[in-house]
Parts: sequence; C-alpha cells; structure tokens
Amino acid sequence: MADPTSCTASDLLPLLGGAPNATAAAAFICTRFEAVSAKLSDATYAIDNTYLLFSAYLVFAMQLGFAMLCAGSVRAKNTMNIMLTNVLDAAAGGLSYYLFGYAFAFGGPSNGFIGKHFFGLKEYPTPAADYSFFLYQWAFAIAAAGITSGSIAERTQFVAYLIYSSFLTGFVYPIVSHWFWSGDGWAGAGKSDGNFLFGSGVIDFAGSGVVHMVGGIAGLWGALIEGPG
Repeated sequence: MADPTSCTASDLLPLLGGAPNATAAAAFICTRFEAVSAKLSDATYAIDNTYLLFSAYLVFAMQLGFAMLCAGSVRAKNTMNIMLTNVLDAAAGGLSYYLFGYAFAFGGPSNGFIGKHFFGLKEYPTPAADYSFFLYQWAFAIAAAGITSGSIAERTQFVAYLIYSSFLTGFVYPIVSHWFWSGDGWAGAGKSDGNFLFGSGVIDFAGSGVVHMVGGIAGLWGALIEGPG
C-alpha cells in the first residue's frame, strides 16, 4: 500500500495544469509532505514503543502475582524462600534470555525449529525489532518460569531452582516461542512456505500455549520429580 503522505513532482504536475513555476511548486509541496511523513513516522514509532513497554511492565507484574500466590500457599517459615525464587526467575532468567534465549526465539534468518542469530544481542537492534521488543519477550519468558515455582514450593533447593529457571528461560521456552511466534517457526501463522493446519498456522495471541502451557508442563514434571513434600 502506497504511503498517503508521499508524493513526487511527476504526480503533481498534471494537477497543476501547466501553471507558471509548476515544477517548483510541485517540488515544494512534495518537500512539505515528506516533512509531515517523517513526523508521523516518529510519532508512530514513539506510540508503538510506549504501548509495548507498558505491556512489558504489565506482564512483568505477573511475577508479583505469582509471588503472592505462592507465599500464601506455603508455610510461614518458607515464605522468604518462595519469594526469593521469583526474584531468581527475573535475575537468572534475564541473563540466560539475554545470552541465548532471544537468539533461539527470534534470531532470524533461521530454520523452523530454532533461531540462530542475536546471541548476547549481537547485531541488535534491527529495523524490524528493538530493545523494547526484547524486554517484552523477556517478561513473557520469566512469566513461564514463574508458573512453575508454586508446584515445587518447599521441595527444592536454590541451586536446583536456579539451574531450572536458567534452562527454561534460555532454552526450552525460547524454542517453543520460536515455533509459534517467529516468522520462521514451523507452526507460525506468518510462515509463508508452510501448510500447517491447512496453511493457517497457529495464532497464539497472548501466550496461552507458548507461555502457560510451557510453564504448566514444566510445573507438572517438577511436581512429579520432586514428589510429595
């Protein structure tokens, strides 16, 4: 679709009907249109990033909900322990997602299974995504890890939870999110050369499968491995 705020002198000359200085007038009008277009582009970018950052903050606030829910589900002596595990999710998960996770999830060009670029955010940002998008995806990654904390509450050590949180946010969750949310993922709706689900792909708008299913399955396996307290 053509930009409605763009023009060329050749587009305007027929409309000016051979008026004196028509070429100069057309060039002046196009210059003003280009200035308006640049301002609109900057405003659109600012609004989009503001909305994305606000959404990232809301997703990150889920960690507070997980912490309060888990703290109310354990004995008083273990309240501090369960609160610290949610802090570990944000810290360890943030580091592993920065080093590996984002690359596995959105490091295109890639194959349908896993991303291959942007390790440690090298050669990032790009015209298609910047740091606000990374922050938004990081918030989802640690949310997936936080879902599990309640299922293994009072039954795991900090070191074991640290390893789990780093592995889930740096490897497991990013691969699943690549499948569905990346343009190269084998099940993504944006994949042009695939025919998954009759060519429609999978549309997971807010992470019911990518985030909550991954966190729920990880929590189930954690509960089975840890056993009853």
